[in-house]
Amino acid sequence: MKEINELVLRDSSANPGPLGLFAFGTTTVLLNLHNAGFFELNSMILAMGIFYGGTAQVIAGILESKKNNTFGMTAFISYGFFWLTLVGLIVMPKLGWVAATSKPALASYLTLWGIFTALLFIGTLRLNRALQFVFATLAILFFLLAAGDATGNETITHIAGYEGLICGASAIYTGAAVLLNDVYGRNFWPIGTVTNNY
Repeated sequence: MKEINELVLRDSSANPGPLGLFAFGTTTVLLNLHNAGFFELNSMILAMGIFYGGTAQVIAGILESKKNNTFGMTAFISYGFFWLTLVGLIVMPKLGWVAATSKPALASYLTLWGIFTALLFIGTLRLNRALQFVFATLAILFFLLAAGDATGNETITHIAGYEGLICGASAIYTGAAVLLNDVYGRNFWPIGTVTNNY
């Protein structure tokens, strides 16, 4: 019987995870500095939402699909388009294209993203502690922001802003850890490896 030599293709592409995490984390920090009351909603936040939080995360998600990472693809592309839709919700009414979104409608939007994030959090239980923290704090952030819009209570929104700073910073840490661990070829910064017993 003739032997058949199989060609084994190895994936030598770079890990897009740090790009997606940095894009998400930095944009989240900047938006939540606004939510916490440090400065107004301005063009810097909107530009970050379009180009880094939005476009860069979508690119990272597409690259994750090439690496057969369904979780990374779903998360990065979804949150990339979250940033793009959020900018759209803010900018389109100012351009006169559509009516501004009401507070109850915005609360529904944020609640749905909170539920989506909570579902993704379940997936992180098989990944690592750092991602668990990112997704847990993100789910809490969405629900707090939704509560702030639903009640019109600015104090809740300010609290959400501070919580969002923690969430964004944790995403930056996780991105840096994945990047540096790859560069150094060892566990340079811990991410809390999970032992899967499921």
